[in-house]
Amino acid sequence: MANYLLVYQGAGMPATEAAQPEVVQAWTDWFTALGPAIVDHGNPASQTKHIGGDGSVRDEASGPTGYSIIKADSIDAAVELAKGCPVLAGGNTVQVVETFETM
Repeated sequence: MANYLLVYQGAGMPATEAAQPEVVQAWTDWFTALGPAIVDHGNPASQTKHIGGDGSVRDEASGPTGYSIIKADSIDAAVELAKGCPVLAGGNTVQVVETFETM
């Protein structure tokens, strides 16, 4: 089994405080459904800086908004698990990236 990094794009915190419990419950339900496939629940992300090969630094307005790490038998299986992610509501996206150990 490999680990897969799920990179969330486009989702932020709920617009109102009243919507927060619903969003938290959706994440809790999804993580529960993933069961032992969840390796790291991850965290939301905020600021992103882009560092160029020449050392230049710039703000990245469209950076990731969060991540999680799951394990699955294949990238296709990881994609199927990621399809249940609450971040997909409202047209947001999830990028599924296979990782591998080198050491």
